[in-house]
Amino acid sequence: MLRNLFSLEGRIALVTGGSRGIGKMIASGLLAHGAARVYITARKAGPCEATAKALTTEYDGECVALPIDISTMAGIETLAGEIKEREPKLDILVNNAGAAWGADFDEFPESGWDKVMNLNLKTPFFLTKALAAPLRAAASAERPAKVINIASIDGIFVNPLETYSYAASKSGLIHLTRRMAAKLIKDHVVVTAIAPGPFKSDMNKAARDNADEVASRVPAGRIGTDEDMAGTAIFLASRAGDYVVGNTIAVDGGIVYANPGIPGAGWDS
Repeated sequence: MLRNLFSLEGRIALVTGGSRGIGKMIASGLLAHGAARVYITARKAGPCEATAKALTTEYDGECVALPIDISTMAGIETLAGEIKEREPKLDILVNNAGAAWGADFDEFPESGWDKVMNLNLKTPFFLTKALAAPLRAAASAERPAKVINIASIDGIFVNPLETYSYAASKSGLIHLTRRMAAKLIKDHVVVTAIAPGPFKSDMNKAARDNADEVASRVPAGRIGTDEDMAGTAIFLASRAGDYVVGNTIAVDGGIVYANPGIPGAGWDS
């Protein structure tokens, strides 16, 4: 067993928001470690299909594009229906699709609240619910099925940016992870979460466009890499992570848990 601790050979996975950024990093990692098929979603068909084609070419497994907008219940049901029609079992679900919105407190719009809360918090719950049957069909005590929610360190600490709905949604997703884990572990479905720090993506343009500046504020001295994100997802998805239930792992170079706190002198007087 130790020889194949991180193997995902033969497994079927779905990564929402998998055409770019963190979702693409995770989809790549699952395929690199033996997943037979990884389905990816995105709102835009072109990028979704291009990523699926590129990953299928690069790895032994197949990457399949399902360009569906899952920000609505209709989209969620459409995606779940596609998976059920194609696969009798689903070993791994990665709830990664997300949105962000920033605005001054006094100007923050209802539209910015609802858009973010719906996709970041409502969708992971109802998509997991819609796919519970194929997840349960894949699950056993010897090889649990996995649900991995992609949260954020903004759900753990207070980001100075005024992204109110984003922070609230990610904090809610962390607690939802624990609650779903308590329910689904009885069916041998393990639910966990990853809370990324700064990684290059269209959602984190600061890390993408000003990596050195952002790295100066990270205890590890750098932003995250594809390997950092893929490695954590592979761990949780594989046998190595079977006994990790309900946890949220911060993958952030130490921002949350290895930071001395408020800067400045005088704290020892």
